[in-house]
Amino acid sequence: MNNRRFLTAVFSLNFFILWIAPSADAASYTYTNNNTVVGSIATYTVKNDESLIEIARKFKLGYNEIADANPDIDPFVPGNGTLVTIPSSWILPDVKSYKGIVINLSEMRLYYFFKRGKSKLVATFPVGIGSEGNDTPTGEFKIAEKIVNPSWRVPESIRKEKPNLPAVVPPGPDNPLGSHALRLSLKSYLIHGTNRPWGVGRRASHGCIRLYPEDIPKLFKLMPKGSRVTIVKQPVKVSAISNKVFIEVHKDDYHQNEKYSKIAVKLLKRQNLIEGVNTEKLNTAIKEKKGIPVEISD
Repeated sequence: MNNRRFLTAVFSLNFFILWIAPSADAASYTYTNNNTVVGSIATYTVKNDESLIEIARKFKLGYNEIADANPDIDPFVPGNGTLVTIPSSWILPDVKSYKGIVINLSEMRLYYFFKRGKSKLVATFPVGIGSEGNDTPTGEFKIAEKIVNPSWRVPESIRKEKPNLPAVVPPGPDNPLGSHALRLSLKSYLIHGTNRPWGVGRRASHGCIRLYPEDIPKLFKLMPKGSRVTIVKQPVKVSAISNKVFIEVHKDDYHQNEKYSKIAVKLLKRQNLIEGVNTEKLNTAIKEKKGIPVEISD
């Protein structure tokens, strides 16, 4: 069985659960401490002159995810009839506990962990993050404030760049914060919507975390005030399913191939998985950086 079919089969139950969690009002998946891979990989046939940007939004992906998973396809004119990989499968970030929100800057994706009865669930959303020089900070924070229809108080640094901006932008279609905002305990940073959805899956903000306009109300509803927000930078993630080892590698401006290899080996050793790894498959996964779980078993 090839890797894509294996992943699709293994994650079919999680994909089913995605559509039977109406109480969460968001795409959600089950996970366990022994199975930290969620979702499923699929294919999609381009039609109606769609771009990868449009397809990404349709499938709740960021631009980075769909472009990296389809490196040989023109993202703007893929062509009708082209088969596109839909990389809706992820290894959960490696954190000390699955609680509240975890944002992995390297993959530009947000995970919200919660429980329903005895089931452990995770809802996940693509995000946009800070541009070069406006890096989104890492660390542990809390949700300090929840705001509906936020006004944007334009920082002085941005007004210097764009002096025509007013001091305050009221709620509405021109407001870059969108319909809802979650203020972090690091006061100048927010998780919010956007009036520029093409910036999701890109480094395009002044440091805040952007969600698609249709996603931010769902996260806002799920997220209680005071919840933990952990922001990490993990370009490499590893896990195992049924004695098969998987790695997920993301492009990150701050890491070179040599460092990727060191990170991967360290993670594999820590999880006692290194003995079952095929070195050639590992090196190929690191080189390609497709951002999807890839089997590297020997």
